[in-house]
Amino acid sequence: MATAQLTAFSISVSARNLSSFEGLRPSNVKLASSFKPLVGVGLPLSRRSFQGLVVKAATVVAPKYTSITPLGDRVLVKIKTVEEKTEGGILLPSSAQSKPQGGEVVAVGEGKTIGKAKLDISVKTGTQVVYSKYAGTEVEFDGSSHLILKEDDIVGILETDDIKDLKPLNDRVFIKVAEAEEKTAGGLLLTEATKEKPSIGTVIAVGPGPLDEEGNRKALSVSPGNTVLYSKYAGNDFKGSDGSNYIALRASDVMAILS
Repeated sequence: MATAQLTAFSISVSARNLSSFEGLRPSNVKLASSFKPLVGVGLPLSRRSFQGLVVKAATVVAPKYTSITPLGDRVLVKIKTVEEKTEGGILLPSSAQSKPQGGEVVAVGEGKTIGKAKLDISVKTGTQVVYSKYAGTEVEFDGSSHLILKEDDIVGILETDDIKDLKPLNDRVFIKVAEAEEKTAGGLLLTEATKEKPSIGTVIAVGPGPLDEEGNRKALSVSPGNTVLYSKYAGNDFKGSDGSNYIALRASDVMAILS
């Protein structure tokens, strides 16, 4: 049986009885090394071991509170119910249900100040909106899931059930993604897994532009109909009812106009 001794300064391993392993001769193996304690290693686990772990869960608002009033440029959105079935009526497990990115605005803050200008929130209560996937803080209130988020995290207004009708806000650009190449330059067919994610598309709609220090809108440099090249991993991806792919991103993520 092999024996081992561990000290602060060396490790000695006896391998006399391991000769049955091919290529290993009976000998003493000694590794000299200075050991330093590893942070977070050992039992019991300390709080330091979990400093990088973040668990995001909804905050539950007690029934004794009957209203939530957002402050500043924040907006309270009632989250759209997750689809539990496919169009064919097949029940989806929770792991396959897509996280909703839309809902109804139920309350808005008083707005924000830019320079000397006081600006109201650009969306009103009752408006159906689409927001960034990981934006805001989720709260359980009055039996429903809500999200408190900044106005700037709202991607656009959606008045129908089809994402192609999205009206982007602020500096957002809404793009129909070009279809991925089906073949390589040599004519080989590509599988879905090997197809390159496109970063080219046609602009469908643009927001009114960002606000300057005076509170005025600055028009975007791209227009509907432009074919553009954009950052590969930017924005929020969506699937249209016709199967087409769309992406909503900030104008700063558009790198060039193609012609």
